[in-house]
Amino acid sequence: MGKTTGFLDYERKNAKAEEPLARIRHFHEFRTPLAAAEQQNQGGRCMDCGVPFCQNGGMLAGMASGCPLHNLVPETNDLVYSGNWRKAYERLEKTHCFPEFTGRVCPALCEAACTCNLEGMPVATKENERAVIEHAFAKGYVSPKVPKIRTGKKVAVIGSGPAGLAAAQMLNRRGHFVTVFEKSDRIGGLLRYGIPNMKLEKDILDRRIRLLEAEGVVFQTGVDAGVDISKEELQKKFDRILLACGASNPRDIDAAGRDSKNIYFAVDFLTSVTKSLLDSDLKDKAFIPAKGKHVLVIGGGDTGNDCVGTAIRLGAKSVVQLEMMPKLPMERAESNPWPQWPRILKTDYGQEEAIALFGEDPRVYQTTVKEFKKDKNGNVKKAVLIKLESQKDEKTGRMKMVPVEGSEETIDADLVLIAAGFLGSQKYVTDAFAVSVDARTNVAAAEGSYETSVPGVFAAGDMRRGQSLVVWAIREGREAAKAIDKSLMGYTNL
Repeated sequence: MGKTTGFLDYERKNAKAEEPLARIRHFHEFRTPLAAAEQQNQGGRCMDCGVPFCQNGGMLAGMASGCPLHNLVPETNDLVYSGNWRKAYERLEKTHCFPEFTGRVCPALCEAACTCNLEGMPVATKENERAVIEHAFAKGYVSPKVPKIRTGKKVAVIGSGPAGLAAAQMLNRRGHFVTVFEKSDRIGGLLRYGIPNMKLEKDILDRRIRLLEAEGVVFQTGVDAGVDISKEELQKKFDRILLACGASNPRDIDAAGRDSKNIYFAVDFLTSVTKSLLDSDLKDKAFIPAKGKHVLVIGGGDTGNDCVGTAIRLGAKSVVQLEMMPKLPMERAESNPWPQWPRILKTDYGQEEAIALFGEDPRVYQTTVKEFKKDKNGNVKKAVLIKLESQKDEKTGRMKMVPVEGSEETIDADLVLIAAGFLGSQKYVTDAFAVSVDARTNVAAAEGSYETSVPGVFAAGDMRRGQSLVVWAIREGREAAKAIDKSLMGYTNL
């Protein structure tokens, strides 16, 4: 695939990123894609390795290796190299509903499993993917696919995040009538309010939603299923129901002073900023303010990084990001060989911006909050931090992080954002639909069938598998659509 010696002839090139101190002045995407000819060379780096781990999508050592969608990566890269953009799009669309989303926000599991990692840099598959779909939109290759025949079957999709949208697209194209219910004021779920504009401009999302509407998908916003409409009502109107509400329970922290004011969950902070941007370009001031504040972000993952970047754009005076786990190494450990997901240190855009603005990495490792201190009005003013160390649990035999007595340190903190992950589905939804949940409160639905304990009610995405990636949610939505189609028709050709 690609050019036989391409991985030797061409160096990896990425889209050029705007300088950190310039891009923090706005909330727009800040990467300029390569010119088409240069992007084609990147496709030529795909080395015809014989065993394309990039498209495997299996689990190794408990971590995903390769694309969960099983995108036909070498074939697509070869078509990019030859400049056959239309065929590249057609090849990509065989396995992928929304490459314009993952081409921006996916951590590129495909690249982590690329054989080129053995002796150099992986093929720029993520940016090739983005180039293919954007070229397809620009040239008009992407058009509404309205089903010629309708089956008469009706499916309700609860939740409009990546899993719900993927399932809606697939089921509608099959000929079923699909209605998507969203409790928020806009369609998109996690894509809309959980991912900042800097990573995913919302006009990219709106472009796809308009396509889905043109294909026949019906969207209803401001409808909280289980509250505004009951399971019984939905069962009367629809032949099948898909629950795709995400893992919506944010994990809290247990520390003295947690009841202080100005301590928020990350999802609420990010949602308030994006909604204000969309409603008024921040002019309505209807967002959680960070200007002039010492911001403490608790959590070292993607959401924590998004909080760092967003707080900086809002004018934070300082930002500290806590990570409970030890700092990862710069290179793979011997116990973490290719093609496993590389457990190495990554510095994301928000952290890059904090380094440029404040002169140091905002991350503090093996640390958590012991106590929040309030002012006389109940507002959080300081946080007492404590170091953690790894110890073996005598009962379970597992390693756990425990506080190191005497290691306390007090820092200024007048805005605290908890980005410690999510615990599972929301109880009021699972109770309303009477579905069984597992020990982690994820909806119990076997992979393959995706059907819950309630006949005719299915589940997919983070609501079923727990907090995960956009690419996994799209995979779940596609697979659940197949299962629903088979349950309705007795077979599936999806």
